[in-house]
Amino acid sequence: MSIFNTHSTEILILIFFIFTFLQSGFDKISDWKGNVDFISNHLKNTILSKMVPLLLIQILIFEIAAGVLMAIGLYHIITSGETIIAKVGLEIAAITLIFLLIGQRLAKDYAGAMTITVYFILNVIGLYIINQI
Repeated sequence: MSIFNTHSTEILILIFFIFTFLQSGFDKISDWKGNVDFISNHLKNTILSKMVPLLLIQILIFEIAAGVLMAIGLYHIITSGETIIAKVGLEIAAITLIFLLIGQRLAKDYAGAMTITVYFILNVIGLYIINQI
């Protein structure tokens, strides 16, 4: 039986999140000023308004770490069936999504918060499946 047949769900979830988090991180790097301006405006009426660059750096670090760990974890699942690195990547991704959700809720962007909730649900499903292996 091929590795994809036995681990297709977690592989697909990891691929989804690898691209999501790494693309988001690279977008922040390539357009730092635009992202700071956008998020500063988005959070202007919250207690986070004066901390946007610091918070954006933290989110960037978490996104890149999650994406890289999930990519390494995907490799380990495919080559050896080992899941611990992918699990840590998904856990960091979940923490990142919670941080983003807090920002959306404080900004009263409830539609944005719902979008993050969809990602979070998929993340928890991925963690659940990986914990079953």
